[in-house]
Amino acid sequence: MSAASTLTPLGGSSALDEETARAELYGLLSQLYYAAPSPELLSALRVAVTEAPASGGFLQEPWQQLVAASRALSDAEIAQEFDRLFGGVGKPEVFLYGSHYLSGFLNEKPLARLRTDLQQLGLARDDTMPETEDHVAYLLEVMRYLIAGDDVAVCNLTSQREFFSTHLQPWVLQLCDALAAQPQARFYAAVAHFTRAFVSVETQGFDMLD
Repeated sequence: MSAASTLTPLGGSSALDEETARAELYGLLSQLYYAAPSPELLSALRVAVTEAPASGGFLQEPWQQLVAASRALSDAEIAQEFDRLFGGVGKPEVFLYGSHYLSGFLNEKPLARLRTDLQQLGLARDDTMPETEDHVAYLLEVMRYLIAGDDVAVCNLTSQREFFSTHLQPWVLQLCDALAAQPQARFYAAVAHFTRAFVSVETQGFDMLD
């Protein structure tokens, strides 16, 4: 997915447009959490539209903050922030793995359940990916696939809701809290703010399916 294609969260209102926007936002957040953003991604983010077609959109303000943060910092500053927060030798400042938040440890039972559920969806971790499947970027990318994929047997609202409620919703807001509490987080504080808003919209949308 190209960087430019991920930056239209405030677009049209048709059902098709909305589903495309959802998938693109999951893809964008996955990229932001997986690695320091590429120059191409940051360039697209800095020129992204920040006004919603209708005023008062729930995502507009956090989206504006994210775009503003990308404009306020250089590529190098954002890359350094990513490394300070999530990289380095030993324990990172902020963990990006679901098992840490759900069990207090890495590679625990939540990861085993996730792998079982992924297998049922016909998905498997790429051997070239150094992270375990409970990395937030991997989970966000799975959600993007469940929205945008062509296999209607698994790419449907039921699968989306079950995966989201089991593997993202129980802990992702704790990740947002951890980032918001980090004095070193400037760009990623804005990422966390937008993540929280987007997850809230998704939660409400899935609740309406009942």
